[in-house]
Amino acid sequence: MYDQHHLSNRAGPKFTTGAGPWPSGSDSDTERDYHRSQSRSGRPPNRNGYRDNAEPDDYRASASVETSIDTAPPISYWSAKRHSTCGNPTPLPPWSTEPISWRHTSSLPGKLKTANAALVLCLNIDVDPPDVVKTTPCAVLECWVDPRSMPSHKALEAIGANLKHQFEGLSLKIQYKPILDPSFEDLRKACQQLRKQAKDDAVLFHYNGHGVPKPTSSGELWCFNRNYTQYIPVSLQEVQNWLGSPGVYIWDCSAAGHLLSNFNAFAQKRDEELIRMNGKFPEGMLPFSQSLQLAACAANEILPTCPDLPADMFTSCLTSPIDIAIRHYMINNPDIPLDATTHIPGDLKDRRTPLGELNWIFTAITDTIAWTTFSPEIFARLYRSDLLIASLFRNFLLAERLMKGYNCTPHTSPPLPPTNTHLLWATWDLALDACVKQLPQILAETQHSQYDGPKPTPYVYVPSRFFADQLTAFEVWISRGGSALTRRGPLSLPSGDRSSTTGDTINGHTDIWDNVKEHHLVPRKPPDQLPIVLQVLLSQPHRLRALILLSQFVDLGPWAVNLVLTIGIFPYISKLLQAPGPDLRPVLIFIWARILAVDPSVQQDLFTNAQGYRYFSNILAMKADHAHVLPNSSEHQAMCSFILSALARDFPRGQQACWEEHVFVSCYDRLEEPDFLLRQWTALCIGQMWDGYDQGKMAGVDRGTQDKLTSLLSDDSAEVRCAALFALGTFMGASGSADPNKRGGGGSGAMYDRDERTHFKMEVAVVTGATLVVKDDASPMCRKELLILISCLVKEWRGYFVVCAWLYWEEERIRRGGGHTFSLEDISNQAVAEWLESFGDDHMLRVESRVLLSSFYTIFVVLLDLSVDPYHEVATNAQTIVDYIMALLLDSAFTRLENSSLNAPPAAPPIYKSVPNHNAFPRSRRSSLQSSPLLPPASPSGSLRPSLSRADTMTSSITSSVSNTMKRTSSFANTLKNLAGNIAFPTMDESHHRTSPTSSLYNYQQSKAPEASNVSRPPSPVLNVAQYSSPYLHPLTPQTDSFSTYQQASADFYPSDVMLALMEEDMERLRLRRKPRRSHSYHHQNSTPSPSNSTFSVDSSSSVILGMGTGLGIRDVLPLKSTFFDWCCEYFTEPQMRQTEADEPGSIQYDYQVWRQQRNEQVESEVRTQVDIASQRTWDRSVATLQGIANPLTLTFHSYDQHLVVANETDVVTVWDWAHRRRLRSFCNGNPRGTSITSVEIINQDVGGIITIGSADGVVRLYRNYDPALDPGPVQMVSAFRGLNELVPMQRGAGLVMDWKQSSGILLVGGDSRVIKAWDAQTEIQHLDLETNSDCPVTSIVSDPGSTQTFVAGFGDGVVKVFDRRKEENDSVIQTFYEHAAWIQNVRPHPTIPYQYLTASLDGEVRLWDTRNPQRSVQTWEFMPSGLSAFDVHNSAEVFAGTSALTSTSWKSQRLFVRSLLTDRSLTKINLSTGYTIPPVRPGHLSSFIPRGTSFAFHPTEMLFGVGEPDGTIRITGCKMT
Repeated sequence: MYDQHHLSNRAGPKFTTGAGPWPSGSDSDTERDYHRSQSRSGRPPNRNGYRDNAEPDDYRASASVETSIDTAPPISYWSAKRHSTCGNPTPLPPWSTEPISWRHTSSLPGKLKTANAALVLCLNIDVDPPDVVKTTPCAVLECWVDPRSMPSHKALEAIGANLKHQFEGLSLKIQYKPILDPSFEDLRKACQQLRKQAKDDAVLFHYNGHGVPKPTSSGELWCFNRNYTQYIPVSLQEVQNWLGSPGVYIWDCSAAGHLLSNFNAFAQKRDEELIRMNGKFPEGMLPFSQSLQLAACAANEILPTCPDLPADMFTSCLTSPIDIAIRHYMINNPDIPLDATTHIPGDLKDRRTPLGELNWIFTAITDTIAWTTFSPEIFARLYRSDLLIASLFRNFLLAERLMKGYNCTPHTSPPLPPTNTHLLWATWDLALDACVKQLPQILAETQHSQYDGPKPTPYVYVPSRFFADQLTAFEVWISRGGSALTRRGPLSLPSGDRSSTTGDTINGHTDIWDNVKEHHLVPRKPPDQLPIVLQVLLSQPHRLRALILLSQFVDLGPWAVNLVLTIGIFPYISKLLQAPGPDLRPVLIFIWARILAVDPSVQQDLFTNAQGYRYFSNILAMKADHAHVLPNSSEHQAMCSFILSALARDFPRGQQACWEEHVFVSCYDRLEEPDFLLRQWTALCIGQMWDGYDQGKMAGVDRGTQDKLTSLLSDDSAEVRCAALFALGTFMGASGSADPNKRGGGGSGAMYDRDERTHFKMEVAVVTGATLVVKDDASPMCRKELLILISCLVKEWRGYFVVCAWLYWEEERIRRGGGHTFSLEDISNQAVAEWLESFGDDHMLRVESRVLLSSFYTIFVVLLDLSVDPYHEVATNAQTIVDYIMALLLDSAFTRLENSSLNAPPAAPPIYKSVPNHNAFPRSRRSSLQSSPLLPPASPSGSLRPSLSRADTMTSSITSSVSNTMKRTSSFANTLKNLAGNIAFPTMDESHHRTSPTSSLYNYQQSKAPEASNVSRPPSPVLNVAQYSSPYLHPLTPQTDSFSTYQQASADFYPSDVMLALMEEDMERLRLRRKPRRSHSYHHQNSTPSPSNSTFSVDSSSSVILGMGTGLGIRDVLPLKSTFFDWCCEYFTEPQMRQTEADEPGSIQYDYQVWRQQRNEQVESEVRTQVDIASQRTWDRSVATLQGIANPLTLTFHSYDQHLVVANETDVVTVWDWAHRRRLRSFCNGNPRGTSITSVEIINQDVGGIITIGSADGVVRLYRNYDPALDPGPVQMVSAFRGLNELVPMQRGAGLVMDWKQSSGILLVGGDSRVIKAWDAQTEIQHLDLETNSDCPVTSIVSDPGSTQTFVAGFGDGVVKVFDRRKEENDSVIQTFYEHAAWIQNVRPHPTIPYQYLTASLDGEVRLWDTRNPQRSVQTWEFMPSGLSAFDVHNSAEVFAGTSALTSTSWKSQRLFVRSLLTDRSLTKINLSTGYTIPPVRPGHLSSFIPRGTSFAFHPTEMLFGVGEPDGTIRITGCKMT
């Protein structure tokens, strides 16, 4: 058995790895980072498809023996964010909460705006109230006025004036009315007048009752009669009647708690009565219970009487907090005389003076205490709604702290938790102490200035270090793990319910976050210094540092942005846009980008602040020679493009402002910048600026913008390609709105400055050009965006597409040999000829019309191709478009033609079979460029037949039917693909009921429709949000309409008449679109509906009567809606200023990758010690035996993990842990019946692994999450694309064969094609299309393991060719070897000698070649004279091995030979049982693409090999090292 000690050394890490999607910042090796580093360094990838490598060209080191793992982190391909989302916005994390509204104008309950104030003073100086016994001495100061120092009537006036002045220090915008010793009538009139003036705003009622009795327990306060001979009680109910709601009340009197509690009781009764009378609370009126109250003490307490304190201590704390705080400090520190408080220099409003600095610090500290203690809702309501209310409640915190020391407990309504013991009060004491301690020197300086003579050196006031220290603390929090996640608790972000937009599951399926092992972790509790940073922005010396720290904080994520908005940062950030300093530009751009990405509604504020959007447009327009003013200018200009695109989105006035500032011109000029991020966002900004704006589209066309965007469709960045498609989509009428209900429409708008024919040709040219470039893009995100662009053309020119669908239908019927009783007359060619004749003698017009129809036909064929795309989202969207066209076709007059075949099914397509039947799978698929119907001249003898049938999987989308008659009941494309045995997509039943994006293999298997029970479904991507939209309102019920009677009777017109009518109907739609509107609207889709928003003609001439009413019952499901812009916006919500979690030392992901690195190095070290021994020892040590599914024809080992990937003769893939003999996963690849999995690779093996599957239908599919120990969720499809789109019918095919080169990221794909394609994994585009110059299939490909650009391919006729990727595509073959006479089974490089390769053919012959010696093979072995089944060469040890072929005479067992290249002798001979009990029908030919009945593969690094037998037995065998 296998060495257990060796297994223990290879065991996994002893910690939870957490390997998985890691959505929160795990995108460390994305293409985005790669492209950015390349653009910064000026070394972009070579456009010829190869990159510079580290190894010297003259020597190829061994892949696993003589080299070790590179210390630089390897590039992880197909691991970018787009591969887990495909351009769909990521769901919010589980801990996210609904953000608190931060705007002053929001509708938060209880938000108030104070209009005026009643300052009621009931003092009656010189007369003490009867229920108050004053001490001697006692507190006498009222509003810092001593009533004994002047006559009583003057004292009262002075106190009133001082109180008004103190309140004006809090807010000057409010009218304050002192009411001095009022009578009952005076009080009533004043209150009613103030309420009348305030209208719906709040009234402040400040009550000082120091000269009247204490409030009663029943809720009565006191005033006077007119003669001041009696105290008159005033019920709080009367005060509520006078002042109404809303209101703010301050009760400064003993036993104030009586007033607060009774006010709440009366308010609750009043609210209940209003609800009972009106059925609900009156609209626009705030409940009385929402009024704010501040009370000086509880019901059983009296006010402090300390003679050193003012009598109105509560009011002094609320209105003059600095004065009372200093006085209280001096009382407790008698070293400084009490009257010195009045001599502290400075002004409260001047932060550069001692007094102003203290006020500034006090504001910051009390704000922070409130923010860290109260709930976000309370904080927003009290501290961010109104300046006066915020000041009062901020100062109330001081009142609570001071008065509790005198046995008074101030109260509020709503009640607030106590704050008098908050830790930040110690910081306030320190700041106060630092200021007061300098007071003697300041006073001495003042005294010296009054005397003549020599003066000492003036004393310089030492400012407080409070703000600098707080910024340092904030910086430490950010730099020491501020971005780290933690468990829920007191040190975590306050929890809350998830917002309704997140959802824990999507349609019952686990969402993306449930695969993350850290899903229970949340962000840390934010630092206490955050409100202080807001205050620091007011200071010029600290502003830049504060902004930099603030930018680092908002970089942590949307939760951080919401926090700073809630605190109130936005007004300050808006004002800073007017600052002229260039040093603030980078940080302001960054912060504004973050804010707009999280809260797009800020666009309104940005528009209102005219200097705001001009700030960003000026930076975007900055020329290259001024770029030194802005560091890293390209990235900041990309942010400006995002900000301006967010301003234009869904906001016509913002869109117009961008046009007026020439933002479009700036974006246009930067579409070819080297930084991909700038190219991407300038394209997206263009897309938003002309979205729904006809004038903008005309201006763009004048500049040729659509052509420049089309050129971007070949960009190296997939994001840039999608951005260009998005911009072209909005140009063609797609909606860029965030509103999912806005679909768009109207094509490219009116284009008044062009004639209608030119307008028509331009729209067709834009979509055709994009289609030809993007249709074969390897990125499904790009193909998805292409479909949105095509859907715009289909919506506007659906008549042409109906014609193309009919032509395609008729041609397929003829090609398949009928299926109907009528004659097989080529009516389609005749119809086209008659249609062309209708143009008369205008030859140019005829040619032009032929080309236009050819373009529509090309696009239609591409739609059919995409409707069976291997990526589910792409196929679903394409099905929606195809079914829309087909539904219109079935409603058109084509169904009423005399010889119409639309009411009868054509001949059934040949069904793929699992046995070899080379005629049943005509794998012919030419490029759509060749498929365009170069329509015949006006001669009925021409042929319209397109030469592009991409196997029957594509054509069956149109040509099969649900039943005997084609009925409008379900998705034709869906049903027909099921019949053809292609990927089984959801039926109409499933589509109708499913509201969720995500699906898994297991759910698919459980919910298969009976009719598709024999069809496999591949695993789904993690975010699969596309939903099929039926063209019918009731998709499960056949519709009947006025045209149903025509199904029985034919009409007296010709196909060409229908063609003309449908095309003319499209032109009528264009003419209506081009009619000038009486009222101009920037967003025409919001104006009066036009024909572009309907599915039928509204009015037209008699010439289009046949097109009238087409599609009356068809749903308006086009154009499709893009989510790409929202997905791109997420970039500005993700961390950019710090390392990702996977790159952060100490993180779980980082430790896991370090462990993998060390483990891989250990494996490499072990291999180096075993290589020489293994080349001389026997290979017969049994390691493991696995029992899996039958016919495992393909085996692939992981280089470092103990994983084995096995594929059978159809489409089942199984992943094994061979060391523990445990099956990890089993899933279906989804290739059509009758095809096989013909190639398997594992990429990114250094950092994990992605299984890459190539199948005989020409498709490459990539999967991850195949190890449940690391990824507990289901297997996920990463990507899928058509690696070979030109399959050639061959008598004996090889399907698709691949070779992956990790060092360069190049995937070579060949097979049943006359070309070998080189796909660049980094850019996901095809860089090379190398001609094979052979009619035989490519059977094996292997790249040179070194740094050269060469690779070797074997062919079905025994030819071996050497290719050089640096040469021209049609001249890339540099050597050809002809010595083999049979099918090349495998080509492998020599383990140790560079430039040498071994090839093996089916006749059992093995040859060794040296590419430096093109004359003949170096050595030949007659390895298996009776025939070869499988062959492989070890990557490190100089051994090769193979198995014998199964024949009709030798089928019970097969021989396995292992031979040494070092000693040129046989090392091992083993007879293996096949498991057959009866002779197989076709031994060795289980698949028509794999000429073997068993499988064999060496382990890439370890001294092991695996053999798969027909009965499903897989034997793992190793070398005897001892």
